[in-house]
Amino acid sequence: MSPSSRTFVLASRGSQLAQIQTNIALDSMKSLFTETEVDATPKFTTSFMTTAGDKNQSQALYLLGGKALWTKELEVALLEREVDMLVHSFKDVPTVLPEGCIIAGIMEREDPVDSLVVKKGSSWKTLDELPDGSVVGTSSVRRVAQLKRKYPKLIFQDVRGNLNTRMAKLDAPDGPYAAIILAKAGMVRLGMGDRLTSDLSPPLLYHAVSQGALAIEIRANDTESFEICQRITHRDTAWRCLAERACLRKLEGGCSVPVGVGSSLVGNVLTITGCVTALDGSKHVEHTMKETVANEEQVEELGTRLATTLIETGAKDILDEITVDRQEKIKLAQEKDEQIVT
Repeated sequence: MSPSSRTFVLASRGSQLAQIQTNIALDSMKSLFTETEVDATPKFTTSFMTTAGDKNQSQALYLLGGKALWTKELEVALLEREVDMLVHSFKDVPTVLPEGCIIAGIMEREDPVDSLVVKKGSSWKTLDELPDGSVVGTSSVRRVAQLKRKYPKLIFQDVRGNLNTRMAKLDAPDGPYAAIILAKAGMVRLGMGDRLTSDLSPPLLYHAVSQGALAIEIRANDTESFEICQRITHRDTAWRCLAERACLRKLEGGCSVPVGVGSSLVGNVLTITGCVTALDGSKHVEHTMKETVANEEQVEELGTRLATTLIETGAKDILDEITVDRQEKIKLAQEKDEQIVT
């Protein structure tokens, strides 16, 4: 079999959104090749699997150990050559990958903001309109930490599950939620953008690192996959996301650490804002940097310097407190599980 006629297997989680996102990548790759020489062109197929993050829908993400929940089983399949490319929501990808794996493609970003969705039939449109004591669902401590600062009279409560599950929990007549907060990109890709009632844009709410972007992970030695992924990479998205990820990597923040970002790239001028917020909203450190950049190395260096500045101006104390808090809550959860078993 010649290299050009190889069949590439694209894999992801099995949720509806993950499958839609995988097919977005699939279609982009297929569009690179004409079908005039059908036998000589690459073929693309898909494979979907359940991850640990999908299996554990009861515990808060904050206690579950970070982003590897969504990627580990997929990466095992990749390294064992069962599949060739992994299609991820880039925000779910750990900032340090297993040895032998690299991010080879970063596709054009959807709007990265978070958005509000209110219970069906409600007249409210914004957080400002919700009555005091209203319950707002989100599985993100980043969102809760930032929003508690402006909305101390709202109650933020964990809500797990894929987007369809969360929407069902929101709309249940006897459910506790007046509204939930979701990433706008996922709702748009699912065709549910009409349910979004307001965007929660910076500086009200800084979004997660790489939110709204799709990333393709491959084996580091797979040159054929690398070349294909490079051809569907969107430079502006890649540079912004790489800067954001470099900032998070330096802060050592995981899926459930309240690190928020915002970025823009105009020509070669990159502007990036990062923030770290205490879980109760009582402390908040925020900083912005703006520089002309020429390559990915300079992009990542800017993100790292932003994180260093945040650490030096108070972020380290906040992150240390969060680590202690998580360890205490994990211990309590383990003790509770042991009591149930015995």
